[in-house]
Amino acid sequence: MFTVYVLYSIKFNKIYVGYTSDLEQRLLSHNAFATKGYTIKYRPWEVLFTEQFGSKTEATKREKQLKSGVGREMIWNLIRRNES
Repeated sequence: MFTVYVLYSIKFNKIYVGYTSDLEQRLLSHNAFATKGYTIKYRPWEVLFTEQFGSKTEATKREKQLKSGVGREMIWNLIRRNES
């Protein structure tokens, strides 16, 4: 199983979209263990949204959709609804 996830940094109002086979470990990596990359600048991250897929191919396809303009708009709409 693969999880497509959206992380949100409340402190910096940033989002991050990715996929993994181990969400718990990946979140730890983003928040504690990573020493380089985009996510270290905007810690802490919280999981905003997840979807499960049976194959890596399906997960990467969905990740790409969420990283598109339409996907990011959906994510920001979700954030706005959660803030209300």
